[in-house]
Amino acid sequence: MTLEEKSKITLRERVSYGLGDFASSMFWKLFSMFLLFFYTDVFGISAAAVGTMFLITRIWDAANDPLMGMLADRTRSRWGKFRPYLLFVAVPFAIVGVLTFSTPDLSEGGKLVYAYVTYSLMMMVYTAVNVPYSSLMGVMTDDPGERTTLASFRFIGAFSGGLLVTATANYLIDYFGKEDQATGFQSTIGVYAALAAVLFILTFAGTRERLKPALSGRSSLRDDLRDISKNGPWFVMLGAGIAILIFNSLRDGSILYYFKYYVKDQTLSFLGSDYELTHTVLSSAYMSVWLATNIIGVVLAKPVSSRLGKKRTFAASAIFSAVFSFVLFFFQPDQIGWIFFSNILIGISAGIVLPLAWSMYADIADYSEWKTGRRATGLIFSSSSMSQKFGWTLGGAITGWLLAAFGFEANVEQTEEALLGIRLMISVIAGVGALLSFGFISIYKLDEKFMQKVVEDLGRSRQKSQ
Repeated sequence: MTLEEKSKITLRERVSYGLGDFASSMFWKLFSMFLLFFYTDVFGISAAAVGTMFLITRIWDAANDPLMGMLADRTRSRWGKFRPYLLFVAVPFAIVGVLTFSTPDLSEGGKLVYAYVTYSLMMMVYTAVNVPYSSLMGVMTDDPGERTTLASFRFIGAFSGGLLVTATANYLIDYFGKEDQATGFQSTIGVYAALAAVLFILTFAGTRERLKPALSGRSSLRDDLRDISKNGPWFVMLGAGIAILIFNSLRDGSILYYFKYYVKDQTLSFLGSDYELTHTVLSSAYMSVWLATNIIGVVLAKPVSSRLGKKRTFAASAIFSAVFSFVLFFFQPDQIGWIFFSNILIGISAGIVLPLAWSMYADIADYSEWKTGRRATGLIFSSSSMSQKFGWTLGGAITGWLLAAFGFEANVEQTEEALLGIRLMISVIAGVGALLSFGFISIYKLDEKFMQKVVEDLGRSRQKSQ
């Protein structure tokens, strides 16, 4: 079998790979959209205590990712380095997921301790399956184009999983929780958890690890850390990834405030009829359009980057995301059509960035092996997961700090200053995050011409080692 044939990925394998992020993203959406409400309104923990818990546990969780990456790099099994974690962590993931959304009868302090323990365990099992899953792409193929295709399938799965949750969660909670909302949450999460476990196992069964390092000797932890500390492209992508996720987090965290306090309820005229739309309906539609257009961007990432190159496509998408976000600031509450049209443009632009970032991390792993003779795929990919969590943590914290700084008060008519802050967060300030990402990616050096040489050199090295 030629190197080219070994690098080709079948449609079945691409779909199998995408199922893994469908599973992970169902829970990512549950964490970002439902967990805070569950803790405060269902389990009965104060919002301040939950906020502190999120900050502490997420910082630990982000720092935990590189440790998982290094552990995966050192795993040896008949299934490979990364696939075993999809198989063996699938069921624990489902069990801990249900426990996280359960409500044992405890004292106020006991509830908080339970939340700390179960949420920390949830983040640990999420890391234990998601870091190896992310790293898997780096050893399925060494073809940069195939990696972009795999990343696109991954994010189609990711956004589809998110859409499934946003479209069904409230209905399932109401269906299962007719007598008790806590039961509704627990049963609903049970459905998602069982589905996630099955999808992780299908990803394990439907994928292959093809690539092995050219050198058979094991590197030490010190070697891995020294190598990555000298890997300039890794630092560039780390910065770009954190910045673009701050952009996404600010938008996600601002949407409900933007529609509840600025846009409010609206009457829309269409084909001679008037439609009364609440701010809740409008915000739900806005979030669904945001996710759906992200999927369009993901689909466009491969053909566009094939013509322009990954770096140029990433840079252009970041710039467009920033510009379209800046324009959103100027729309009035009754300009619903323009508000949604800008959302479509922002969603497509932002969606293009995401698969490119993961594909570029695979290139960075190749560059590291080419430069040092040692491969640390898990460590490098875990850094992308770490940047994602740092980005979401910082974005969420910045959203809260800005609301307070502009004088926001919940469930009252907002001052002009508070409304200005809400509008700035979803538009200009979020756009600055996208601009920062553009600034980082502009100094990224692993373009297509450079990577072609890297891949060819590694191919010869791997042939010699076989």
